[in-house]
Amino acid sequence: MQPLVSIVTPSFNQDRYLERTIQSVLNQSYPNIEYIVIDGGSTDGSVETIKKYASRISYWQSEKDQGQTDAINQGFSRAQGQIFAWINSDDTYEPQAVVEAVEFLTNNPDVGLVYGDCNFINDKDNIIGKFNARQTDYQKLKTGYVHIPQQSSFWRAELWHQVGPLDSSIYFAMDYDLWLRLAKISNIIYHPRMWANFRLHGDAKTIAEDDRCWIDMVKIHYRNGGKWWQPIVWKYWIRKIVAPYIRSKRKKMISE
Repeated sequence: MQPLVSIVTPSFNQDRYLERTIQSVLNQSYPNIEYIVIDGGSTDGSVETIKKYASRISYWQSEKDQGQTDAINQGFSRAQGQIFAWINSDDTYEPQAVVEAVEFLTNNPDVGLVYGDCNFINDKDNIIGKFNARQTDYQKLKTGYVHIPQQSSFWRAELWHQVGPLDSSIYFAMDYDLWLRLAKISNIIYHPRMWANFRLHGDAKTIAEDDRCWIDMVKIHYRNGGKWWQPIVWKYWIRKIVAPYIRSKRKKMISE
């Protein structure tokens, strides 16, 4: 009677971290997981790493795609589970993450998405900080009050089939767009349990291309009928001003 949990990992030339991601999924204490790995045609040894675990991976492929968002959509198009999640190929789960998420969703049938806490880790798996997860909702999300770590988020597949797939035109904030869609039709709940690890390293989007996140968020805001004078636009301009400091701080975190 345990619901099937479908987890997708999009990847491209991340062999340096990929095995740790795969192991964190396969070593979950929850037994009923469908694991799907969508690789974008890596040339760095990723395919050999995936093949090493192929007998325990439900489906995998390695072929050119249109990027991370497309890879995630391809993965979920094959997923058969009742609960969905994705974990990027440089991030990891804590061993009890899936079982606790399933338990929460099972005990709270009115909740569509649950998200837990998330550490920041460096390339050596050392904890260097903690994601500022907080309870939010649809109205707060529209103002830019997100505070949802994608790495520790789990949602009901039936809702994905209503609001998905991800918007392939969004490069960075595709998760924000999904949270908005889910929050509009269901309850989303923060459950303060440590479920995942968000890796910060020099090649990560969060470090190298962080400035594109808020551009995407404002694009989504206007697409949904938002106005220039609303809080999320103010936050965009504030973030634009302080972006060099934030990037400098994050680079310092990963270098220590």
